[in-house]
Amino acid sequence: MKSLFSKYYRDLFLSSRLFIAVGICVSLFLFSFFLPWLGDLPYLCFWVFIALLVLDFILLFRIRKGVFLRRDLPERLSNGDENELTIYLENFYAFAIRIGIIDEIPFQFQKRDLWFKSQLKAQEKKKIAYTLRPTKRGEYVFGRVRLFVRSPLGLISRRFNFGTEVTVPVYPSFLQLRKYELMAISNRLTEIGIKKIRRVGHSLEFDQVKNYVQGDDYRSLNWKATARKGELMVNSYVDEKAQHMYCIIDKSRTMKMPFEGLSLLDYAINASLVLSNVALIKEDKAGLITIAERTGSVVAADRRATQLGKIMSVLYKEKTRYLETNLEALYLSIRNVVKQRSLLVFFTNFESMSAMNRQLPFLKRIAKYHLLLIVFFENTELKVISEKPARDVEGIYIQTIAEKFAYDKKLMVKELARHGILSLLTPPDKLTVNVVNSYLAIKAQQKI
Repeated sequence: MKSLFSKYYRDLFLSSRLFIAVGICVSLFLFSFFLPWLGDLPYLCFWVFIALLVLDFILLFRIRKGVFLRRDLPERLSNGDENELTIYLENFYAFAIRIGIIDEIPFQFQKRDLWFKSQLKAQEKKKIAYTLRPTKRGEYVFGRVRLFVRSPLGLISRRFNFGTEVTVPVYPSFLQLRKYELMAISNRLTEIGIKKIRRVGHSLEFDQVKNYVQGDDYRSLNWKATARKGELMVNSYVDEKAQHMYCIIDKSRTMKMPFEGLSLLDYAINASLVLSNVALIKEDKAGLITIAERTGSVVAADRRATQLGKIMSVLYKEKTRYLETNLEALYLSIRNVVKQRSLLVFFTNFESMSAMNRQLPFLKRIAKYHLLLIVFFENTELKVISEKPARDVEGIYIQTIAEKFAYDKKLMVKELARHGILSLLTPPDKLTVNVVNSYLAIKAQQKI
């Protein structure tokens, strides 16, 4: 008896069409008291309704597996990107059905109304695709998929449950990483904002002397070799390789600020991953350092095939801490780990001149031994407020404060430049493009 209950009753759901039919039958019985000419019509409608209900039940429950469903999940999700998921459906019934699907997606998405409706003809197969955009790294638990099936009669629905709980990790934005790689291969980087940087002068790394071919730079002609061989010869140069580049990520409370669902820390992590990949493509050595009140993870610069995976694994676990950044600890770590002159890209955020001035002595000491690029963020909300016309005294006051904060950011850029420190002030949504452009410009100008 218990198995019969679980087999039928628990998966049986009443539809709105059934309640409408019941309402019609009840109305006919009520009207029959005042309208004798209705006669046996209420009884006839009632028994027709019962017969259709039984028929609907038999149609839906007569076969054990009337439909098949499979939810296809990627091995991992990309943080801050639209990730595509698919639901594969197959109808084994001999008639067309209407379906409703509830996918129990992780609680982090805060969606309780993810409901898909569709129709399947007899023996038809179909795919339903949808996207999810995670905004935090970590483990996401997907529950079961609930499928509700209705026959053409539509009086009741049968529920099918598919799948089990599945845990999918959300990693830093590897989809963005692939996009940059594909654009670089197809030579279409300008479409996503990457500028073509003109190289200044020659690289210092000599490769070989070769025969002159049309298109070679005539300034590279080797006149001694030309005289000996009797034909034009040119010196061939290659880009300097194996230069060290470290991404340094601030994990303090200043990086907790949100922008379009993602924290500044997550924007910095995504940009660091892309920048490390670009550096490895350029045959430089990429490394990573994280810092808060103390030094966190350290990945020594390397250009092995496994380096990017190692950096991604470290970035996956990083979380915001709630104390102030200890740049003295960062300076000591850099002196211990980074033994040769390197490019250090420091992702942080300064909200006031006083905050930057507290850290400036340590930044100057770091810049004495390495090429330091400070990357910090524009407050786009303050920019919107400062550009909006004020309508009252309170609005003028708020606008003035917003303009002061925006002006302080520009002063920080000038102050850093005065001490020989490179800086990049950027909106969070343009961080990746701007930091890659800065790296390519530094490489082209041979500053490292």
